[in-house]
Amino acid sequence: MKSLAELQAIKNRMKDKVVLRDGMEATRVVVGMATCGIAAGARPVLNSFVEGVSKAGIEDKVSVTQTGCIGLCQYEPIVEVFEAGKEKVTYVKMTPEKADEVVQKHLKNGQVVAEYTIGAITA
Repeated sequence: MKSLAELQAIKNRMKDKVVLRDGMEATRVVVGMATCGIAAGARPVLNSFVEGVSKAGIEDKVSVTQTGCIGLCQYEPIVEVFEAGKEKVTYVKMTPEKADEVVQKHLKNGQVVAEYTIGAITA
C-alpha cells in the first residue's frame, strides 16, 4: 500500500493528463470505451481528446469522459459531444487525427465537423 503522501503525489502528477470534471460545463465529450471501442482504437482517441482540450486551453469549458457500450459497434470508435441547449453530435470511426480536428474546429470554434458524424456515414 502506498502512503497518503505518495498517493497525493501521483494524483498531482496526473491532474493535467486527465480532464474530468463534476460541474456544469457547457460541453461534455464522451468516448465509448467498451470492449469493441477499445479494440477499434478508442484509447488513443480518448487520449487525443484529453491532450487536445488541455493544449487548447478549454479544459474549464469542456470535460472529457468515457462510457461503456454506445451500441453501434460497427462505427467504433464513437465519440458523443453534448452541449447545453444543442442536439448531441455523434462522431464515428474516430482516429486521434480526427479527434485533434474536432477539438480545434468543434470544441474550440463551435463548428461541427459534419463529415465525421454518424449522419454523414449513414446518409
